[in-house]
Amino acid sequence: MTYLQKHITTLIILIGMVATSNAQLGFSHELGFITGPVAFQSDYGERYDFNTNKGNVGIGVGLIHYINFAYRADCDCYTGDTYWNDHFKIRSEIDYHVTTLNHLGDEADKNSIGGLQLRSMQGKAKVFELGAQIEWYPLSIRDFQSGTPKVAPYVGFGAHYVNYRPEATSVLGPLDNPITTFPTFIDRIDTSQGSAIALVGDLGFRYKISELSDILISSKWHYYVDSNYVDGLSPNNVNNRANDWIWWFNVGYIFYL
Repeated sequence: MTYLQKHITTLIILIGMVATSNAQLGFSHELGFITGPVAFQSDYGERYDFNTNKGNVGIGVGLIHYINFAYRADCDCYTGDTYWNDHFKIRSEIDYHVTTLNHLGDEADKNSIGGLQLRSMQGKAKVFELGAQIEWYPLSIRDFQSGTPKVAPYVGFGAHYVNYRPEATSVLGPLDNPITTFPTFIDRIDTSQGSAIALVGDLGFRYKISELSDILISSKWHYYVDSNYVDGLSPNNVNNRANDWIWWFNVGYIFYL
């Protein structure tokens, strides 16, 4: 584990410890699940290519838990009407997503040896994530819990510990030789299990469907800051300017305990 991974992982653990200790003081909990399509922006295909973005889409699922500081005022453990209590939540989650990856785009479509090599190659990104984020709600959380308004938008930011195990194969035969493998990927394929840190940005909203439950819709970005092998590839190419990242559109259900 790198220096950066150790410090961000420590931060995630500390956030979780603070959330748990605060919960023991009487703050409420929320549980839920999320699922939806994952668009994996990887080293498969061409940058900014529509077919690549449309084709390399997988599926993700997650279990989420919230610490809700906006506890009801009629509870003995109510902590006072502060801005923090009424506009922030701490969220922890466990995610798993899988994406099948193909080389798509103009280069792969060429009637050439290189085009054949690209079309014949396929990968799979299997990723487990564990982490936490802080969410800011510009509108009052207490008002939303009471049912007015019905919609509560939010912005979130956090960090995840990531464990990944990619796959890469070719119908032409074993990879990493000039016969089966496109030149920029020679000696740049690593399908061993690894770990990384993801920075997470989240933009979404909740819609209240009952006193104790909400529907969640969000758009999330996970950027893998210290590894470019989450998909198993890191090509020797001038276009390889960014690490792997995902965009995850998800829908979820939240239940108040």
